Amino acid sequence: MQNRSFTVGLLISTYNWPKALEAVLKSVMRQSRMPDEIIIADDGSGAATESVIRKYAALMGIPFRHAWHKDDGFRKSIILNKAVKLSESDYIIEIDGDIVLHPRFVEDHVRHAQKGVFIQGARTMVEENRTKGILRTGDFDTIFFFTPGISNRFNSLRIPLLSWLFQLSRQDATKTRGCNLAFWREDFIAVNGYNNTFSGWGSEDNEFAARLINAGIKKVRLKLAANCYHLHHKCNSKSEVEANEYRYMETIRYNMISCMNGYAEV
Repeated sequence: MQNRSFTVGLLISTYNWPKALEAVLKSVMRQSRMPDEIIIADDGSGAATESVIRKYAALMGIPFRHAWHKDDGFRKSIILNKAVKLSESDYIIEIDGDIVLHPRFVEDHVRHAQKGVFIQGARTMVEENRTKGILRTGDFDTIFFFTPGISNRFNSLRIPLLSWLFQLSRQDATKTRGCNLAFWREDFIAVNGYNNTFSGWGSEDNEFAARLINAGIKKVRLKLAANCYHLHHKCNSKSEVEANEYRYMETIRYNMISCMNGYAEV
């Protein structure tokens, strides 16, 4: 059995949706294995988000690190790098600020953590009406396989004894999603983190994963464990998709391991 004495940080990206962030932090409070720190990557939210963060930092009694910069459009890569710079954890589990966690989410990730590996987890999509109900009542306990108002239903199953069967993954960076992603902080730093030149939605997660794979870090899929539930929201603007896809393809083409403008440059 691998030593589990490493420290774990939960990295949460957010932007101006304090009700969703509060639902996420409520789900963190119920974890069977609490993270050692919460790291908030705040892409320019207002005072309401800061108020939620202060409230839950006081309630939880574990370190909260809050990285914030001025709202100047979608700059998720930059704020993630700034947030990781504040972190002191060995292992980082990354989610979005609209991802409600199963009570054993962190426990499952810790159990599957391996050196030389980064983990891509799955998510269940919560449809609009059920999302409204969760945000209104704070009740997210009733999400399971037969719950109405969800999609990606298979991803709502938690069967830990079978989760190891789904770990093998093609070493392909496509379909990497930062809403349920885990990696070693030292590996993040070795590839210079996220690429700051990405702006707007699209491909920043894939490009980061591609550099990890190019560096010899194996991608592992995780199913039937580390369950989480993605609250419904309107789609982000896709105006920068083509430019971001081009950056990602350049990383693939030239087998890049590090980026010129990343973690070290923030």
